[in-house]
Amino acid sequence: MERISALGLDVGKKRIGVAGCDGTGLIATGLTTIHRTSFQADIEQLQKLIKEREAQVLVVGLPYNMDGSLGFQAKQVKKFTRRICQTLQLPVEYVDERLTSIEATAQLKTQKRFSTWDKGAIDRQAAKIILQQWLDCRRSRVGNNSEFDLSDT
Repeated sequence: MERISALGLDVGKKRIGVAGCDGTGLIATGLTTIHRTSFQADIEQLQKLIKEREAQVLVVGLPYNMDGSLGFQAKQVKKFTRRICQTLQLPVEYVDERLTSIEATAQLKTQKRFSTWDKGAIDRQAAKIILQQWLDCRRSRVGNNSEFDLSDT
């Protein structure tokens, strides 16, 4: 399988949870939380991470409503994502992130790493879940592609 470097983003009004993956595209890891102050500051922090990790794609969680429609927050995320993609010149892929914050909280509680005051940890864990979903989906698409030849890797 070709090597991939992606950043997963859980975009909120106050914070952006960021996750990265290993080069094989198997495992997502929570990296950091960007505390949003301005668009320019957000871009600078993302550019630094993109350069450090040699990211090729951004994977952004899109918070659909439970009925599958795009609500206000999802529209805000898409608007922000369009701006960062224009500035950073990177492709973006969206992942349905419904209930990822709840799942992230449950995972952190199970790992005994949950704290009500550390919202950034939840954002990082949610970004990790988003990116892992994308990696798993990508791997299954490649694995089901009959034209893909493992001998080339």
